[in-house]
Amino acid sequence: MVSAPPPGEPVVGNDWATPLPRLRERAPSPVSVVVLHYEQHEQLARTLHALERQTHPRELIEVVVVDDGSREAPQVPDGVRLVRRADVGFTASAARNEGAAATSHPTLLFLDADTTPEPGYVAELALLPAHLPEVVAVGRRRHADLAGTPVDAPVEMLGPPRELAEPQWLAQGFTWTRDLLEARSDSYRYVISAVLACSRWLFDEVGGFDESFDSYGGEDWEWAWRAWQHGAALAHRPGAVAWHDGPERAARDAADVRLRETQTRETLRLAGRVADPTVAFSGLALSPPELLVTLDPDLGAAEALIGVDSVLAAVPTARVSADPDDPVQRLLVGDPRVAVAAPLAGHALRLHLRAGVRAAPEAWQGLLALARADGHPHTVTVVDDAGELLALEALRAHRRMTRWGRDDLFEAAVVRADDLGLRRVPPDADLAAHLGGWL
Repeated sequence: MVSAPPPGEPVVGNDWATPLPRLRERAPSPVSVVVLHYEQHEQLARTLHALERQTHPRELIEVVVVDDGSREAPQVPDGVRLVRRADVGFTASAARNEGAAATSHPTLLFLDADTTPEPGYVAELALLPAHLPEVVAVGRRRHADLAGTPVDAPVEMLGPPRELAEPQWLAQGFTWTRDLLEARSDSYRYVISAVLACSRWLFDEVGGFDESFDSYGGEDWEWAWRAWQHGAALAHRPGAVAWHDGPERAARDAADVRLRETQTRETLRLAGRVADPTVAFSGLALSPPELLVTLDPDLGAAEALIGVDSVLAAVPTARVSADPDDPVQRLLVGDPRVAVAAPLAGHALRLHLRAGVRAAPEAWQGLLALARADGHPHTVTVVDDAGELLALEALRAHRRMTRWGRDDLFEAAVVRADDLGLRRVPPDADLAAHLGGWL
């Protein structure tokens, strides 16, 4: 089920840059800032002071501090709402969700108490999701040693002379993707919740952060993956700068060997929720299936069996949807990866076989790579001299275009089967020859 979006504009592909100049001419919009806090009283005071200095009109900024179980309640100024939670361990996801539920404006910004924004942060980060409701915007988190500095001093002056190293993997990711304009299916990994903005509509549509995460890290990647699959566009706004007090987590924890077990659990939890092949298992059936295979009702038995066998040999974690009323498709049901009338929900890609197709595993993988690339095709249609063989559909594109009732938000691609190494299975193909290897 795809809901209708709120007032605003759709994004074409991932191109949030083209409308940006005219969006800057619009009046500022009301925004809500959710600040996550746990035993960081001095850092929180610095961050709340910085929120009072924003170039975005202060009367349009609602601030909610969520205290995730500190021993003493933090002090917040008048006009800032404080939400307190019991100390039951790491519950950052639940805390952010509770904070979002306590706000009232249509654009949400998330900050951590130890991440202090420069004056232009709110205006810069909120601009895109305020008008393009499917945009997930991430700011630039810089690092500095701010310990012992006055909490009311301008952070844009304090930070640079005390700056610490930025995470290189993150900076490189933004460079490679041109600030996420060329986002790929794995670019959700560059979304960090400490400097995140989105529309309330998208946050509700995606469903908030997964509250089963009980250790640091991973919950923002999982949420960003779900947002991407719902049709979100990703944007990095380097001008929206917030200063994190202290080094990045990897630098702090590099010597902590006890962290390995926690990281393994975190990785396993992500693999169980995210179908991205750079995170998910490729053999074990412990990750959600990225690919759903469907078949034309006119396929012959040999065409259907050979085509599905070829796909599953290359992508063993795929799922197949079979029509129980089709006598040919019923032949597939004995495989545990075949479901009767499997729904689209939960899948990232749909491969529809219009004919029997066979190929080497690397050819199938090359086809899937086309749908994950930065060009964002909504459909890759494969053809040969006899006509169409198959259509590979990116379901995130399908969801966005269905939402807006438009078919021009993503481009389509047509490729030749020969160029990919795919071959049509003749309708009179010999199944025994396929199984024996001489077809």
